[in-house]
Amino acid sequence: MRRNVPLFLLVLLCSALAGCSGGGEPPAAEAPPERTRAQRDSLLSTLPVPGAQGVGRALDAAGAAAERARQHDTIR
Repeated sequence: MRRNVPLFLLVLLCSALAGCSGGGEPPAAEAPPERTRAQRDSLLSTLPVPGAQGVGRALDAAGAAAERARQHDTIR
């Protein structure tokens, strides 16, 4: 049985369908915002890993020192 559609028309149809498939890049997912170093360290201080409490205490000490420096800067 002979087909009515010549082979080159079939190839042309397949290539046209492949060209119209919209093979563009998928939309980029929004990346989560990056955390600051202090935010990462604060998160680390809550984890049950060795040394995590020390990180939390160091953050507290750094915060207290920054507050003292801020108070000294505002003294007139």
